[in-house]
Amino acid sequence: MTVNKTYLSVNLNKIALIRNSRDTSYPSVTEHAQICIDAGADGITVHPRPDQRHIRVNDCFDLAKMLSVEFNIEGNPFAPAMKSDRQGVSDYPGFIDLVKTIKPAQCTLVPDNNEQLTSDHGFDLKTSGEQLAPIIEQLQALGIRVSLFMDPDIEQLELAKAIGADRIELYTGPYADAYLQASTNPEKLDTVFQQFYQAGEKAAELNLGLNAGHDLNLRNLRRFATIPQLLEVSIGHAMTVDAISMGLSNAVKAYQQCLINNPK
Repeated sequence: MTVNKTYLSVNLNKIALIRNSRDTSYPSVTEHAQICIDAGADGITVHPRPDQRHIRVNDCFDLAKMLSVEFNIEGNPFAPAMKSDRQGVSDYPGFIDLVKTIKPAQCTLVPDNNEQLTSDHGFDLKTSGEQLAPIIEQLQALGIRVSLFMDPDIEQLELAKAIGADRIELYTGPYADAYLQASTNPEKLDTVFQQFYQAGEKAAELNLGLNAGHDLNLRNLRRFATIPQLLEVSIGHAMTVDAISMGLSNAVKAYQQCLINNPK
């Protein structure tokens, strides 16, 4: 597939988190997904954790029914089934069973757990690659594109290709941190950015699609999007924060401008 810009997938976890802070169905995840689509989002991302702290099982099914853009479900492939302790909230069937039932366009596998506040590192495929390979094969057999959440480590990217991944999603937390320190330490930002740039070049060499996400925002996205191989970014936390001041539709359009101005 040829794209002329990096695609924007909006992560709706924080919309669900606001809803879950009360016993209500407001704000609606599907309604906000439609706002994003109408504003030009190329995809929708959710990360349903077993404790259903934000996105819930039913949200995934509701989104699958209404989306007219690409659906990306991300999560820990080893997350087991979990009983819900909240009335009216469905039990969690296990991440892979959920994905196999819904069959989204893309599944991003992430090495997180319920104790983590958020995803904060990529897979170490030297220890988990053997377990991931058959999972990747099973999902691909259902027509699901599989992406692995990874650090910009060349050796690890080679292992991702070896176990059959279609894409990788680079964990961009270190880039975002370096960007925040750029006024006092510009050399660090340049060094960190080059690590990601070289990872993009390696991904292209390996014929791995390149996605990215985590702490990308309106300040740091434009530079990151200059990586020529970048196919897709997933943005949720910063998008939700920006939506408070500018509205969700305007926020989506602002992020798209960062990507449109870096044509591929």
